[in-house]
Amino acid sequence: MPVTVTMPQLGETVTEGTILSWAKVAGDQIAEDEVLLEISTDKVDTEIPSPAAGVVQEILVAEGETVEVGAALAIIIEAGEAAAPVAGESVVEAPATSTAPEAPAPEAPAPEAPAPEAPAP
Repeated sequence: MPVTVTMPQLGETVTEGTILSWAKVAGDQIAEDEVLLEISTDKVDTEIPSPAAGVVQEILVAEGETVEVGAALAIIIEAGEAAAPVAGESVVEAPATSTAPEAPAPEAPAPEAPAPEAPAP
């Protein structure tokens, strides 16, 4: 059964954290309590251990991104488990971010017809 790794509450007033680095990548084997990632909050920088043994199926948040406490960070599956989610089970995905606004491209103005030339005198 897939295990979703979430951003932990690291202090009473901590509401978010920034992913500093991942110790594992998708496809890597990981043991329970082995370091999975390092995060930074306004109070502390700390290593986060894996809550389960298995294979890192997917990393949902990139290094340098800041997420709220409770946000899904990664998915770990048991070794030998199918990579796809089990039927009826939903997998939380990180929201897609865009650096450019999604506005339609402006239409090019129609070319102007050349002005008729005056007859020569």
